[in-house]
Order: sequence, then C-alpha cells, then structure tokens
Amino acid sequence: MKKLSARRRHPLAAIVALIFALAATGGLYAAFAPAKKAEADDSASIAVEAGKKLYLSGCSTCHGLDAQGSSDGPSLIGVGAAAVDFQVSTGRMPLQQPGAQAPGKPKVYTAAQTEQLAAYIASLGVGPKVPTSNMYAPDGDIVNGAELFRTNCSQCHNFSGEGGALTEGKFAPPLTDVDPKHIYEAMLSGPQNMPAFPDSTMPEQQKKDIVTYVHETTKKEPNPGGLGLGRLGPVSEGLFGWVIALGLLIGCAIWVAARTPKARTK
Repeated sequence: MKKLSARRRHPLAAIVALIFALAATGGLYAAFAPAKKAEADDSASIAVEAGKKLYLSGCSTCHGLDAQGSSDGPSLIGVGAAAVDFQVSTGRMPLQQPGAQAPGKPKVYTAAQTEQLAAYIASLGVGPKVPTSNMYAPDGDIVNGAELFRTNCSQCHNFSGEGGALTEGKFAPPLTDVDPKHIYEAMLSGPQNMPAFPDSTMPEQQKKDIVTYVHETTKKEPNPGGLGLGRLGPVSEGLFGWVIALGLLIGCAIWVAARTPKARTK
C-alpha cells in the first residue's frame, strides 16, 4: 500500500493520467463519431447523385442541364427542397403541357425519387427545407389562423379556401383535401402566382395556424343551412336569392296569371 501510494504521489502521475484520459477520449470519438458522420455524408451524396440523374432525364429539357433555367422554365438554383417536394408531390411537375399555370395531377415520381430530386436541387443553392411533421400539424390556433388567412390569402383563395379565378387564365386552386404539408410548403416557396412567406415574413407558428384553419374549414361536412353555394359569403348568397329564387317566383306568378279565365277571354 505504501508503494502504491508513493506511485500515486509521483510528479509524473498526473501527466500519465492525463495522457490516458486523452487517449481514451480520442479512441471513443474515433470509434463512434467519424463512422456515423461518414455514413450520413455517403447517404447524402448518393441521394444527390441519384437526384441528378432523375433531373437530367426528366427536368433538364425545360430547366437547363445545370438548373440555370431557360426560355421554357425558370432557374431552380436556390428554390430549395421544399419547392421541389411541393411541385413534384402534387404532380404539377413534370409539366404536362405549357399553359398559364401548372395544375395539380397524379404524381409521376415516388416519394423516394422526390426526396432525391429535392436533395439534388438543394445542393445547388440554399433554399427552404422540407418542413417536419410537427411544423404543419393542424393543431395550431384556428382563430389566429382565420385572421391571418383572411388578411393574406382570401383575396385569391376565397375566405373559405374554395379558390378563385385570376388574370390571364391563371387561378388560385381550391384548398379542399390538400395535404397540410403541401399548404405549408406553398407558403414557404410561393409557387407560380403565390407570394412566398418565409419565416422572416411569417413565423413558423403563424403558418401552422393558417394550416390549422384551412384544414378545419375545408373538411367535407354537410352544410346545416342547405346548399353551400361554394361558401362564397352573404353577398353571393343574397344575389342568388334575389336574382334566381325571386326570378323563379316572378316567372311562376306570370305563368299562373296567364292561365286565369280572365286572361283566356282576351
């Protein structure tokens, strides 16, 4: 015990202990951290390469070989993964035929291929990332979402999300049955005629509130008041009542009056 105690008190004991501690720390780091990082980097590189092949075969005709854009399609540098996920997952891209705007249709690429395309475009420049599920889960403040939607979105999409016509053959699509993820991505990327709402302009929580409002408002539920008339509001419903309903009543009154005995004798 005395010899062991003497060794512990040796002047070099602290240096030897420090060397052993550093060696153990370095060994643990070398055993765990680099392998995981290398594996993640390899996986990302594989996704980018696969996405580049998909891009060259399906997108480069319009957007250019280096995604720099052409007369047939805009540049994709800096649009981000969120824009790619939205356009491809909703079937808007690849474009079926030139037109005023790209309508939604059945998607062409699988979810894995869409991720690869998004990874490749994201590698070309910094842009909005694909949101995580907690960012667009429809559990936000529906009251605040309604106010934000009326202020920023209802001019085109109608206050109930029914959509509407724009200029030169363009239109704001209805938001019924739209995936909350795609609503969030549309706000991030601003597709076609829609303005973008980055976090610097509209914080994440506000976008989530809008997603919640749209999700609750566009549910397919029966209208307790009868015919919904597109939920366009009291002005259109009143116009329908006065012009259509009252017009039918006047027509019926004229038809009945024309068939009275007095009318027949004339």
